[in-house]
Amino acid sequence: MAEKYSKQDVSTAARLSVAPMMDWTDRHCRFLHRQLSRNALLYTEMVAAPALVRGGALHLLDHAAEEHPVALQLGGSEPGELAQAAKLGAGAGYDEINLNVGCPSDRVQSGTFGAVLMKQPELVAECCAAMIGAVDTEVTVKCRIGVDDQDVETVLPDFLERVSAVGVRRFTIHARKAWLQGLSPKENRDIPPLDYALVARMKERFPDLHISLNGGVETLDAAVGHLEAGFDGVMLGRAAYHRPAEILGAADRRVFGEAGPDRTGEDAVKAMLPYIENHLISGGKLHQVTRHMLGLFAGQPGARAWRRVLSEGATKPGAGTALVEEALAQVTGVAA
Repeated sequence: MAEKYSKQDVSTAARLSVAPMMDWTDRHCRFLHRQLSRNALLYTEMVAAPALVRGGALHLLDHAAEEHPVALQLGGSEPGELAQAAKLGAGAGYDEINLNVGCPSDRVQSGTFGAVLMKQPELVAECCAAMIGAVDTEVTVKCRIGVDDQDVETVLPDFLERVSAVGVRRFTIHARKAWLQGLSPKENRDIPPLDYALVARMKERFPDLHISLNGGVETLDAAVGHLEAGFDGVMLGRAAYHRPAEILGAADRRVFGEAGPDRTGEDAVKAMLPYIENHLISGGKLHQVTRHMLGLFAGQPGARAWRRVLSEGATKPGAGTALVEEALAQVTGVAA
């Protein structure tokens, strides 16, 4: 287990982060992203607190030392249960514990957590206070600007004031409302209009809080622009997943000021080969890793052939690193 990062280090890493995304940001995805950026903050998929505390599903906390800095996102709404889950996460070595107050899915709403909690800021504050009291690891919140017919100009500052009062200093704000009825989770990522200006006003109103902007950020150029405009951090989701080398490969230089060459998709593939070999030796399947690698060469010559070789071959019996090297040759024109 890698030594946990300090709060200051994690706050710096949060200048650029990859959003928690269900069914996507598993440990294989995070290990891949770490091959492209040493510094960006990575997040787990959302883990339901009841699954850890009542279900004993501690395997959901599995991660590699190389993933750090890495944050655990929890879903829940019962303060005592969240405190126990946070303690389990801190014990597993995560550098941050994040509370989900942004997911609009029906499955999440039925558990009374996610975006529906924007309606109960006092409960969110109580949950965060319980988590902060249980762990030394920093507790953060990812939220929306509001839900349904809420007046975001009133709701969002009230939410930030109440929750920061119990000790939360870092917020990631998805700059869209969530509509809890009438829109699917996918539609909630695209249809409600973005309001970056509102989130910028929150940074002005709460200058001591670390505020990261999330929602609709599609390029590294855009992320750098938002940082230059005064946001403390930027979180990217689908863009970082579908075009990881394009987003993360230059991040250490452009966002974190490190010297050295940018990381390429080819660099990442070669770095992943030992990891893949170990995964296969331990009984894993190739496609469990390579499904996250399909976008490494997005927009480059040979990208379609790269995707085809992996998509068609990775689920076949006996598929291994030789297939990955074959796919890489489609891009580079030479064997890996």
